[in-house]
Amino acid sequence: MSGHGFHVHGPHDHAVEHAAHGSDEFSNKIAVMTAVLATIGALFGYLGGATQNDAALFKNNAAIDKTSAANAWNYYQAKSNKQNLAELAATLPGVDPRRYQAEVERYKGEKETIKKDAEKLEQSSDAWNHKSDAALHTHHQWALATTAEQIAISLAAITLLTRKRWMMLGAYGVAGVGILLGLFAWLHVDPLGQLLGSAAGGH
Repeated sequence: MSGHGFHVHGPHDHAVEHAAHGSDEFSNKIAVMTAVLATIGALFGYLGGATQNDAALFKNNAAIDKTSAANAWNYYQAKSNKQNLAELAATLPGVDPRRYQAEVERYKGEKETIKKDAEKLEQSSDAWNHKSDAALHTHHQWALATTAEQIAISLAAITLLTRKRWMMLGAYGVAGVGILLGLFAWLHVDPLGQLLGSAAGGH
């Protein structure tokens, strides 16, 4: 550890350092590839973190609206109790039933307004929950894409050590899969989920 802190080396760092000590084209290609993949992986990781934060924010909004809806329904119940008391009072002897009937009608009107507000809050809570689930699912897609890029970088580093060109092709293949997964996440497309859903529906 130096006075300026420490740095954790990743596979792409070792690949670049290895290429720096050699002059062959093969090593240079791997070094460039790992640097590009590291950049793509970092971008995927950032986007994955952002969608995870969005999911948490949306879930919090859903909880707030759910609590507000519960409070509204409690208020609705309180109005119902007052309406019931007014209806009961209107039946007592020696009272003016028109007075209490007016209160009953007022409570009915207030309850209708409260009911609409409570239902809107419940719908809003459901919508926020749906958005949270969608964002969390996208986060998982970004995480898979990031993991694929990390595996490709590791394969590239092993390629430098073994000098096996078939392994380099494997690194390119895994990197391509990671980029494809990232593209799906960006476009909010989930072919794997649709495929699994179709398979489950067929049973």
